[in-house]
Amino acid sequence: MQVCRTISDGRKAVATFRANAETVGLVPTMGFLHAGHMELVKTAKAKADRVVVTIFVNPTQFGEAADLDSYPRDEARDLAMLQDAGVDMVLIPEVSDVYPEGDETIVETTRMANMLHGEVRPGHFRGVTTVVARLFNFVQPDVACFGEKDYQQLQVIKRMTRDLAFPIDIIGVPIVREADGLAMSSRNVRLTAEDRAAALVISQSLDAAQAVTDKSVDSLRDTIRKTINAEPRATIRGLDIVEAETLSDISGPLTTPTAIMLSVEFGGILLLDQRVIQP
Repeated sequence: MQVCRTISDGRKAVATFRANAETVGLVPTMGFLHAGHMELVKTAKAKADRVVVTIFVNPTQFGEAADLDSYPRDEARDLAMLQDAGVDMVLIPEVSDVYPEGDETIVETTRMANMLHGEVRPGHFRGVTTVVARLFNFVQPDVACFGEKDYQQLQVIKRMTRDLAFPIDIIGVPIVREADGLAMSSRNVRLTAEDRAAALVISQSLDAAQAVTDKSVDSLRDTIRKTINAEPRATIRGLDIVEAETLSDISGPLTTPTAIMLSVEFGGILLLDQRVIQP
């Protein structure tokens, strides 16, 4: 497994793959890897001849400097996991390489980035699309894998890829959960024991919504709110029920695949989860 720390070296490594007519799969990450990331790698390995993983804690998608500084990091552990998973190359660039001095170009999906979770976290998705567009340019993959847990992010990246005509197949990979149902996330390690136990209410609320017999936007919303509000340690920061592909507003009884996107805070830690409900 090659470890490249500059964009130039990463491009040279990819060029050797291309010289052998091999396809390339990309898995962008911010490190502190877990089983969910390994599922992305597994999917990429099934879709491409070579797999490239990027590890880059992107400063432009954090609203608070404290959140950026406290983001968990363990490069040695990450590299060992990627080696065991059979990854071909890891790109770990410096911030100054990704965002050179004098940098002033951004990439933004103007509607999708500023709705739903984007209203809770202003500028977040602009940071995501800007860095992902650059990673796409650095690696120029054939396929790229992203988790469905960050459902709005996945749809934003799909729209950006379509609009900018990147010749890349974007693959959404289902959520990997802990044994008790909590969606895997690098943020979970920052939860106190009490908040970790309380966080199960997120997946429980989605299960309750899935079980609703008379499925309408109002019944789903009421079921989720009632379930989560019964847990005093949980604070709902975002609850959006939208058309699954376009993220457009819907109302009344379900007539199309519908995405429920949840962001719930526990002791200052924001956790995300989602579920697509069929009519």
